[in-house]
Amino acid sequence: MSKYKSRPLSPRGLKTHSLASRNSIVNIKDFAKTFSPGETFAPFINSLPNILAGRDFKEFISLMIKAKKKERAIIFALGAHVIKVGLNPVIIDLMKEGWVNALALNGAGIIHDFEIAFAGHTSEEVESQIKDGQFGMAKETGEILNEAINSGEKDKLGLGESVGRTIANSRFPHRDLSILGVAYDLNIPVTVHVAIGTDIIHFHPKVKGEVLGKISLRDFFLFCSLLEKIEGGGVFINLGSAVILPEVFLKAISFIRNKGRKIEGFSTAVFDFIHHYRPHQNVVKRPLKDKRKGFYFIGHHEIMIPLLAASLKSESVLKRV
Repeated sequence: MSKYKSRPLSPRGLKTHSLASRNSIVNIKDFAKTFSPGETFAPFINSLPNILAGRDFKEFISLMIKAKKKERAIIFALGAHVIKVGLNPVIIDLMKEGWVNALALNGAGIIHDFEIAFAGHTSEEVESQIKDGQFGMAKETGEILNEAINSGEKDKLGLGESVGRTIANSRFPHRDLSILGVAYDLNIPVTVHVAIGTDIIHFHPKVKGEVLGKISLRDFFLFCSLLEKIEGGGVFINLGSAVILPEVFLKAISFIRNKGRKIEGFSTAVFDFIHHYRPHQNVVKRPLKDKRKGFYFIGHHEIMIPLLAASLKSESVLKRV
């Protein structure tokens, strides 16, 4: 006999109801459907369950399709990791197919994009290189990028256009794999938002802080102008930037609204391999009003972004969500 004064409650007299009458969150009509090899890609997307991220992904694809049809802006913000995992061909293909109206990068983005175009490889081994101070000392990266930035400032260009022009007009062997170079050729605006001291080209002898700040600030105000175009059904997508680009996006939204411009009725999405505070708050939650929705998709870029691209390219046979 237990010495506790309290006794367990009895299940006798419990009021129950029929399972058939209960409202359930999960229903077999929303289950995944099997995919047969040899089918087009669209049936695979339609086979995803209409539950949680599967439902959200199909809804987001639908919103992007509507934005393109309505000729509302679709803006991609890229963290440098997107370039480092080999996705330049995927992003470039989306640009050529009309799925990207503008791009925003952080400072590291131009470094990896340049090195891909110039040398066909990028992303050094930091641990081994930093031991004797060799990390970030690639001669051509520091020289050519700073020359592009300094030259662009003289011509009153933004940072993204300056680097894009240099790559597009170069004889670099892999310039066709450069996001910035191809964007310049396609006349797709690219803005670059730097934090001074975060990038290896910032300690090169040719760096000019006053130029770097001026030209990146010029890109911020260009970004604001581009962002206005997502009003009324456009889409802003943050791919892999945990801090810089979500902060830039939030400030740009506030700046635009402070100027009395209407910017609402747009959708946002974050794609990243873990859940970060700033992208969730600054991209998915804070800037939106009741009319649209923000999405957060978690998964490796090298899987999720090709999945996104393939889904968009299959738009003509996708079912409406």
